[in-house]
Amino acid sequence: MIRGVRGATTVGQDNPEEIMDKTKILFETILKKNHILAEDIASVFISTTPDISSAFPAKALRELNGFSYVPVMCMKEMDVPNSLERCIRMMVHVNTQRGQMEIKHVYLEGATHLRSDMTETS
Repeated sequence: MIRGVRGATTVGQDNPEEIMDKTKILFETILKKNHILAEDIASVFISTTPDISSAFPAKALRELNGFSYVPVMCMKEMDVPNSLERCIRMMVHVNTQRGQMEIKHVYLEGATHLRSDMTETS
């Protein structure tokens, strides 16, 4: 069965190094909290708010050892007035036998309030 694992983080500014670093941290945290291996991943969708344009966050995942063949796609998030700025959102589609309630969604940095009802704080 395929389940979606959600996550999001923010960057302080639109620069490639910070985008790569924060994307890796978010992805690695999702993997760790959900015990996910590269071979379990069907695909990953990453979106960014319109104010992030200096780098493709997907590149950060492809640089990780063992993840070069995982399908990853970047896209732009809707430009909604007063929404969270400089935000990177991620949806990891994973093959798992875990139930929906067992999935641990991860929200970091300024994105912690987006789904505080679904993310664990530790």
